[in-house]
Amino acid sequence: MIKVSVLYPSDQGSKFDIDYYCKKHMPMVQQKLGAACKKIAVDYGIEGGAPGSKPGFAAAGHLYCDSVEAFRAAFGPHAKEIMADIPNYTDIPPTIQISEVKVG
Repeated sequence: MIKVSVLYPSDQGSKFDIDYYCKKHMPMVQQKLGAACKKIAVDYGIEGGAPGSKPGFAAAGHLYCDSVEAFRAAFGPHAKEIMADIPNYTDIPPTIQISEVKVG
């Protein structure tokens, strides 16, 4: 299994609408990916490692798929529409990482 993490670095002055992301964007992505997307998860940063410090990321969205190939085949046809929705919830450019899930 792989996990596609879409990370939004915490940046002073940037906006991130977590309600829109959780209630509209991520369900839309999951629907577009169909059976290729086994599950989704969202993290919302509240603090860094030191008490009271700023989190490294405002938020992160995670998509779980069987393989990189399955993800790419499902995402490709909808990439433009999914990416066009980003300004509706943030002005932070996302960082994407694809990982192999070893435990979980």
